[in-house]
Formats: sequence, C-alpha cells, structure tokens
Amino acid sequence: MTLRTFKERIIQTGSFEVIGIAIVSPTYAYLVGASMVHGFALITLLSIVVLIWSPIFNTLFDLIERNCTCRLACERPHQLRLVHAVMHEVTAVLITCPLLMLIGGHTLKTALLVNLGLTITYSVYTYFFHIVYDRIRPVRKTCDTVVEPISLMS
Repeated sequence: MTLRTFKERIIQTGSFEVIGIAIVSPTYAYLVGASMVHGFALITLLSIVVLIWSPIFNTLFDLIERNCTCRLACERPHQLRLVHAVMHEVTAVLITCPLLMLIGGHTLKTALLVNLGLTITYSVYTYFFHIVYDRIRPVRKTCDTVVEPISLMS
C-alpha cells in the first residue's frame, strides 16, 4: 500500500493534536499570563474547532473549484494551492478570534496577534511533526507493482 490507512490517519491526527496541544498550551498560558488549565482548555477548544472546520472548508473549496473550472482538487495548480492555504488560515482565524475574545478574554487586536502566533507556531510544528512521523511510522510498500494514477480526463 502506498497510502496510510484510515486507522493510521487517526493515529497520525491524534498524535499531531495531542503533541501540539501539549507544546502550545503552556506556551500560550505563559505568554498571556493565564493558568495552565485555562491555556490547555482554550488551545484544546481551538484545535477541535479547526479540526471540524478544515474538512468543511476543504470540501466547499473543492466543490466551488470543480463547479467553476471543471477541475478536480488533485489537478489544482500551484498558485491556487497557495490561495487555498491562505484562505484556510484566514477563515480559521475568523472562526477562532471570537473564541479567543470570549473565552480567552482578549481584545480583537490581542486575539489577532495570538492567532498570528498560533498560525506561525503550528506551521513550523506541522512541518517538523510530519518529518519525524514519517521516519517513525513510514508508509511501507506492500507490492512490487507500479500503480498508475487513474486518469479522470479520459
């Protein structure tokens, strides 16, 4: 098999979230002067919200792209991938800012700064997490045959 199984994706996602929360929560609590419990609860809530939002956003983006261009996500050009990534982060900030203001007690300006810090931190963390994860739990090839990609254009 050349892709991770559903079970492996659950392990990967769960590991990513648990480690990320463990790293970010105390950092957030220290930087904003909050208790560890408050930092853990807020960062966990933000993670859950983004976990729910991501597949919704990706599905909507894919549907809009397909309807406007008759192109599938796997055929997306590099420039549109950048637009997709930026729009995902911007919408995640728009969704989480009210939570940072309401539950975190931050002003809009501080909530935006916290979100900027979280975005940068999680971007760097994501990069390194996946390098380490791929080394610890690599995808193993289970057959010697080469699988050709399915052509959706024919």
